[in-house]
Amino acid sequence: MTTQALPREPRQDRSRATRRRLLEAAIDCLASVGWAGTTVTVVAERAGVSRGAAQHHFRTREELVTAAVEYGSEVRMRRMRAHLDALADGRPSTQDVVTMLGEMYTSPLFRAALQLWVAASSDDQLKAQVLPLEARVGREAHRLTVEALGADESVPGVRETVQATLDLVRGLGLADLLTDDSVRRTRLLTQWATTLDAVLTRTPPASSPE
Repeated sequence: MTTQALPREPRQDRSRATRRRLLEAAIDCLASVGWAGTTVTVVAERAGVSRGAAQHHFRTREELVTAAVEYGSEVRMRRMRAHLDALADGRPSTQDVVTMLGEMYTSPLFRAALQLWVAASSDDQLKAQVLPLEARVGREAHRLTVEALGADESVPGVRETVQATLDLVRGLGLADLLTDDSVRRTRLLTQWATTLDAVLTRTPPASSPE
């Protein structure tokens, strides 16, 4: 009696799986050892693939890391959407949204992005790749935040305050790199949610009669 061999995984699927492992390993490396320690060799070892296989997908460290941060940014946005969907029935409270943003901007995915920003600040070639990516992520984060808050950006000051919220959580995420800032961050975000809520519930100015 002969046993039938199991079908081999299609080459294209294996290639996609290898690429994904490399991207996830690069994010882990950036978040844990920073830009200087994130080399193609280190990432390949962490991903469990050969250096040659890694270089088949990404010729340089810059290509690998930029692709990893783009992948990580897409994951961040997907998680943000999923988190919003999982919140209480109906529109989430302002505090819910602000808390979620605070968590998103202290995650390993965001830490990896920060490491790339630092490297890009002194590398013009890398900066040219990073700026369009971060602009796209920034626009999507703003759009999702507006949607989650049910914000009316036609009201004066609302758009700026929503953007200030994103700037605030990014800054708190940066502070978290150095020390565990969770207690102060929670206190600040609770106060900011009250401030933001006051702006969001502001009555739009009445149109003047012609």
